[in-house]
Amino acid sequence: MATVSLKGIKKTFGKTEVIHGIDMEIEDGEFIVIVGPSGCGKSTLLRMVAGLETVTGGEVQIGGARVNEREPMERDIAMVFQNYALYPHMSVFDNMAYGLKIAGTPKTEIAERVNEAAALLQLGDYLDRRPRELSGGQRQRVAMGRAIVRKPSVFLFDEPLSNLDAKLRVQMRLEIKQLQRRLGVTSLYVTHDQVEAMTLADRMIVMNAGRADQIGAPLEVYANPATEFVAGFIGSPPMNFLPAGLATDAPEGAKTLGIRPENLALAGQGTRATAIYNEALGAETLVHVDLADGTRATVRQDASVPMPPEGAAVNLEWQDADRIFFDTGGRRC
Repeated sequence: MATVSLKGIKKTFGKTEVIHGIDMEIEDGEFIVIVGPSGCGKSTLLRMVAGLETVTGGEVQIGGARVNEREPMERDIAMVFQNYALYPHMSVFDNMAYGLKIAGTPKTEIAERVNEAAALLQLGDYLDRRPRELSGGQRQRVAMGRAIVRKPSVFLFDEPLSNLDAKLRVQMRLEIKQLQRRLGVTSLYVTHDQVEAMTLADRMIVMNAGRADQIGAPLEVYANPATEFVAGFIGSPPMNFLPAGLATDAPEGAKTLGIRPENLALAGQGTRATAIYNEALGAETLVHVDLADGTRATVRQDASVPMPPEGAAVNLEWQDADRIFFDTGGRRC
């Protein structure tokens, strides 16, 4: 097991800087999720930790040692990719054992490690099969097993669930979290899915255009977003952004008023709006409304609360304690 330190990490392609200086100290055994939209630099950052991309500026440390100049195989890491990267002509056993064989590990130790990992991942009955005979979830388990048998200091996951259907993603999220807790291995996990980030992370790095807009525990980031970008990216549905002028006591320099959908309510008095459409989701309902200036907002309410007819005039109400203000640059104020 190991700590990971990112010290002023930068990455430049030609004259274009794509990672603008990331600083973070990752504790031994911590599960860190790097989350953000496509093109924000999250996979590039992970690949620099792995040694698959050179570090233009700053320093990567694993276990207290600088690894910038080390090859991937010298960093004591194991990586799980989006596309599984399994050898189609090999059995599950041979896929999981391949890295150990290349490293010259004795056959008895290989068998012991593979069987141990297979039992952990419920793959014991599939060791003689080829990848084409497995489901997507089973293939992903094989890829994880191949990483586990190496007993690395750090696990790196690059969007490992994006090829799975929605139901299987939920199941695999739980399995990955339980597995990481059981093994206690420091882990960095890249995803564009904020639900994955919220459910898996001990702490998350929210990336925006090559910068870490915020680093923190999921519920801390959700409740206290540092920027308008974070507030809009983390949360489903996202935070509502209303004109700051709707609040009579907005702080100086405030441009935008942010309120989570669950903190808005339809009431007898308040800001006037028009109900546009309703989404009945079972236990809850999302009511979408338009304000007079064209701003759209979403109200999350219990399914037991009546939904307004589409086109009906409604009033929005919120508590002062639930408001967040952002300035013209999108920073919290």
